[in-house]
Amino acid sequence: MSHFEPPINWSDYEDIALKLYERFGDEFNEGRIYRVRFTDLLEWVLEIPRFEGKREESNEGHLEMIQSAWVYEWRDNQK
Repeated sequence: MSHFEPPINWSDYEDIALKLYERFGDEFNEGRIYRVRFTDLLEWVLEIPRFEGKREESNEGHLEMIQSAWVYEWRDNQK
């Protein structure tokens, strides 16, 4: 039995960060996450299953918040 997972949008920073961590794991550490180009980050976010945001709705603020949330997700998994 599968449980319903709601769609993900641009403002769901923690959900996006979790999906990025699930995809990349410890391949990206804190320093490397902060050096990811926004063009790459945008593509990775758009590839997330059930992500419903549109490319044109993206902006630097969203991408910065996603980056920060990803770092916190990575840190939480280092304990």
